[in-house]
Amino acid sequence: MNLSPQKQEDPDVNLTPMIDVVFLLLLFFMVSTSFIRESSLKVDLPQATGIALVEQQQSIDIIINADGQFIINETTLNNPSREQLASILRQAAGDNDDPHIIISADADAAYQHIVSAMDTAQQLGFTKLTLATRQTSKAPQ
Repeated sequence: MNLSPQKQEDPDVNLTPMIDVVFLLLLFFMVSTSFIRESSLKVDLPQATGIALVEQQQSIDIIINADGQFIINETTLNNPSREQLASILRQAAGDNDDPHIIISADADAAYQHIVSAMDTAQQLGFTKLTLATRQTSKAPQ
C-alpha cells in the first residue's frame, strides 16, 4: 500500500477562450461606435466663445430679414428665386472659386430661406459657409 501523496499537476489555465471574448468585445465596440451622421451641406458652424474669427479673404455676407428680404453685399433682393440668388452669388464671388460665405439670418426668418441660401451656395460649389450667431450676454456657469 502506497500512502505517499501523489504529485499534483500544476493547474493549466487556457487563455484562448478569454482572448477570443476580448477580441469579440473589441470588435463589437468598434462596429457599434462607427456611426457617423453626414450631411450633404457642409457648414462651418461658429463657436460662440466671443473670440472673433480672423478673416483671411473677402467674404460674401448674406443677410436674411424676417420678411424674406435678402441682402447680399449691399445688393437687396425681395423674396428672390434660386436663379436670382445664384446669379448674385456668382457675381459677388467674382474670380474666387470658393469664397467664404457668412449667412446672418433674423431669428424670425423662415427656415426655408436659410436652407435656400445654403443649398444655392452648395450648388455653385461654395463649401465655406458660416452661420453667424450672437453671443448671449449671460456668462456660462
